[in-house]
Amino acid sequence: MPSIDGKRVAFLATDGVEQVELDRPWQAVVEAGGQPELVSLGSGDIQAFNHLDKGDKRHVDVPVDKATADSYDALVLPGGVANGDFVRADDHAVQFVRAFADAKKPIAVICHGGWVLAEADVVRGRTMTSWPSLKTDLRNAGATWVDEQVVTDEGLVSSRKPDDLDAFCAKLVEEVAEGVHV
Repeated sequence: MPSIDGKRVAFLATDGVEQVELDRPWQAVVEAGGQPELVSLGSGDIQAFNHLDKGDKRHVDVPVDKATADSYDALVLPGGVANGDFVRADDHAVQFVRAFADAKKPIAVICHGGWVLAEADVVRGRTMTSWPSLKTDLRNAGATWVDEQVVTDEGLVSSRKPDDLDAFCAKLVEEVAEGVHV
């Protein structure tokens, strides 16, 4: 696994985040020497879920209205139906995501996190995957949607579901190690 020593990685999530899609990439970043931080819609704690059942709570490091893409080397958008829907409805979150895309910094997204990218209008002309129910939304936003375990398109890493996490985490760390894509 490549080293990402000293790299800061923002994880943008809120209540309803799929716990394994937050925890596994987080652990991969830590194991590779990176520094993950939880960015959310507010301060305090968020409630993670294991599909439809409540999981653990996670403490927010930085509210999104106080976070800037300049402070991070990469962005992770975990899934969860409620998480993706709540995050895409927050203007600060959408602007935060757009800033990563504008700076050509690595973005890794899994499952329903793709909704946020569509809302930020940053998937046009990109090839990606997601949970299958987002296929039409992503195509309507201009993406080429494919049904593959992990897809990488110039720093945009995408996967479909928890079963894809091994491949997703490996590509996430690889892209963070490579850095900005011009």
